[in-house]
Amino acid sequence: MKFSLFISTLLFGASLSIAHAEPDPHSYAEPDKVSVTALALELGVDFDKQELTGAATLSLDWHDPAARSLVLDTRDLAIESIEAIGADGTTRTATYTLDARDPIFGSALRIALEDAAPMVRIRYHSQPQASGLQWMSPAQTASGKQPFMFSQSQAIHARSWVPLQDTPSVRFTYTAHVTAPKALRVVMSADNDAKHALDGDYRFVMKQAIPSYLLAIAVGELDVRETGPRTAVYAEPSLVAKAAREFE
Repeated sequence: MKFSLFISTLLFGASLSIAHAEPDPHSYAEPDKVSVTALALELGVDFDKQELTGAATLSLDWHDPAARSLVLDTRDLAIESIEAIGADGTTRTATYTLDARDPIFGSALRIALEDAAPMVRIRYHSQPQASGLQWMSPAQTASGKQPFMFSQSQAIHARSWVPLQDTPSVRFTYTAHVTAPKALRVVMSADNDAKHALDGDYRFVMKQAIPSYLLAIAVGELDVRETGPRTAVYAEPSLVAKAAREFE
């Protein structure tokens, strides 16, 4: 009985703690009102412009029945359009405002919705100055043949290449469809097919919910070495064997 009472007290206290959690001072998001549960990315990689172009579709879980605004974190993103997607799949244009840019936290993207839409789709592109994307010319790579791009989302840089709730208090699953120049491999922090043809068309699924700082992408002349039944190392061809030995 005492043990059951103790557990009940702990659970009650934990629920109060969650309900009254302090807002993340590094995020504009309001996950106590609505939280992102899934992300679907459609992205094209443009090395000439040093941009990712496409759309992010966010699945939403509304906690406040009266809320009609979705606030997302962005930094140096060019927003092109936003649609609300109904439960029946119908879409309608959503109005939005982008706050003035803070040099550290970026800009809050405030999306006004007529009702508690289950999904929104944001069409956008990143910009060359995105703090979470590193673009390298061929001369900066080991082979000197192909360009290379990789992301660094930690701690609050995911917002510079995807509009989302950039706070560790929000976790989401994701899928991604990424197109890139042929002969370059795309990898992400998700299931990767080591035998995928270098055809410039890649799809990814992450079934485990992750915080935004674990969202990752890399595109380049990448070879792969399997290090176990569930693990592999990706690196440039001249470096992959040495990189794999680091995990032996």
